[in-house]
Amino acid sequence: MADLHLLADVGGTNTRVGLADPGHGLIDGTARSFRNADFSGLAPLLATYLSTQGAGQITALCAGVAGPVRGHAAQLTNHDWHITADDLRAAIGAAHVHLLNDLQAQALALDDLPADAITPLRPGTPDAGSRLVLGLGTGCNVAVAHRIEGRLFVPPAESGHSALPHLDPPLNALTRHLAHDHPHKPIEAALSGPGLQRIYHWQAGTPRNTHEIIAGHTAGTDPHASAALTLFARLLGAVAGNLCLHHMATGGLYLIGGTARATAPHLRPLGFDASFTARGPYAAIIEAIPVHLICDDTAALRGCARHLRDMLTAP
Repeated sequence: MADLHLLADVGGTNTRVGLADPGHGLIDGTARSFRNADFSGLAPLLATYLSTQGAGQITALCAGVAGPVRGHAAQLTNHDWHITADDLRAAIGAAHVHLLNDLQAQALALDDLPADAITPLRPGTPDAGSRLVLGLGTGCNVAVAHRIEGRLFVPPAESGHSALPHLDPPLNALTRHLAHDHPHKPIEAALSGPGLQRIYHWQAGTPRNTHEIIAGHTAGTDPHASAALTLFARLLGAVAGNLCLHHMATGGLYLIGGTARATAPHLRPLGFDASFTARGPYAAIIEAIPVHLICDDTAALRGCARHLRDMLTAP
């Protein structure tokens, strides 16, 4: 192969890797997923991937990381990997190494996603304003995509570890419960896959995984599952509405991640809309914001590819 770009979407549980043609983005058929627990760090995982691909010279690497990126280093929030650009450069031999938050990478993909990768969840009348991507998986975070002079600008954020809002008595009781194990009351303690499981355990007194919770609600056989999903949907609506107003995300809200896909069909029937739009004199602004679900597992890889294209062709 000719010179290539290496792309990585580093989650708390799994890492997805792919290759990009420097001028044309992600190469079809190159994306593969690996369990983080099988590797001591990102560098050996990437080396394993490259050994299976027969790839040529890797000239640039971009990794979207599920955790805060400070300077040229990143720390996964829900796994013990510490990642540095210098370590990756030494292991892979790429001249250019860039680290992003994984939600930044996903937001940078918005203009490159195929049409069938986006499912409308709630209608609206978007304008040319910013778009907000909200990730629900092992953790929770957001990124906001602004269009500036024909390119996307996506600043970093760590909103998943900002505090849950003060709401009505049932949701406030949930927050007080979560505070026993999460004193700073982070949003992701509730709005994530583990978060939904915590809500269920609080309701039922017994543990269930996300699949079992969804199945119990869908079948109508587990009232605790329905109660947990209702709290999840209402809380997500409130948090998402706040974030959209914070950033005036009038171009649309995009949900992404495994937990988003699992819960998406149940959000509106269980009260998402009322919580989302309850913004007093600003309700009309939020009413107009459409909500979509991104179903493309390679979105972050596409965003990493775009980031490298933009960085390496910048004037």
